[in-house]
Amino acid sequence: MQEHHFSTRRTARFFTLGSPERSTDLWIVCHGYGQLASRFLERFRPIEAEQRCILAPEGLSRFYLTESPTERRVGASWMTREDRLQEIDDYVRYLDGVYAKIVTRDARVTALGFSQGTATVCRWAALGSSRIDRVIVWGGEVPPDLDLKRLRVPRLTLVHGTRDEFFTPKIIAATESRLREHKIPYDLIPFEGGHEIDAATLRRLI
Repeated sequence: MQEHHFSTRRTARFFTLGSPERSTDLWIVCHGYGQLASRFLERFRPIEAEQRCILAPEGLSRFYLTESPTERRVGASWMTREDRLQEIDDYVRYLDGVYAKIVTRDARVTALGFSQGTATVCRWAALGSSRIDRVIVWGGEVPPDLDLKRLRVPRLTLVHGTRDEFFTPKIIAATESRLREHKIPYDLIPFEGGHEIDAATLRRLI
C-alpha cells in the first residue's frame, strides 16, 4: 500500500461582523473544536464598532457532534492527528487566502484563536505569508511542536479563565517558560471564568 496526496479545490466559508472595506481594525477569530464560525462570531458582538470588522473563518472539516437522530448538531475542526502536516498546510493556505481576499493595506490585523484555534493562529502566524500585528491565544497553548523562532509577531497576548479546565496552570506555566526561553515578549491576561470567551475581557483587549 502506498499513500498519495494531491491538491483539489474546495469551498470554504467565513462570517463577518462589520464591513472589511471600511475597517481599519480587522480581527480574524478562529473557533475551537466542534464549533461553527457563525455561532462563535456571536461572542464578539460586544466589541462591534464602525471601524472594526470581525471575521470568523470556519474549519475545513465538519462533523456531527452527536449520534442522536433527533438532534444532529454539526461542528467543525481545524485538524486531527491523522495526516496532520497536510491539514496544517491546508489551513495555513486557507487563512492566507482569506487574508488576501479581505485585508486592506491600512488595516491593523489581530488574529485570535480560542481553544483548538490557538494552535491554528500560532501556526498561521509562524508559517503563513500574512502580516499579523497581534496574536491572541485564548484558552489554549502555543503548539509545543512549533518552532518559536518563526513566531515573530509585534504583540502576543495569552488569555485564560481562572477556572479553565483545559488551559490549566501547569500548561500556562509551560507555555510561559517556552516563550521566555525564546525571548518572545507577551502579555498574560487572566479573568474570572472558565473555558469561554468573556465579554468584559474582550473589551479590555481593544
